[in-house]
Amino acid sequence: MQLAKHTLLNEFPDHHHTIRHLKIHDSHFTKLFNSYHEVDSEVHHIEEKNAPVDDNYLELLKKRRLHLKDQLFTIIQKTELAL
Repeated sequence: MQLAKHTLLNEFPDHHHTIRHLKIHDSHFTKLFNSYHEVDSEVHHIEEKNAPVDDNYLELLKKRRLHLKDQLFTIIQKTELAL
């Protein structure tokens, strides 16, 4: 079964211009963006390969991904309001 990746552009397709702008002009956003994608890739790999990991570890990764996504979306919203 092919699992979908939760890339930020897949999660927020209506905000792709703002995401691109922030990746170029905001180093804090870029750092969070990269962290989000690292965590998402790890979750995706674990789920796709059905890798043997502790359920608590996978849950922790998913919570971390959600927290990063919330932070990123807050920055996206604030940026769009300022433009």
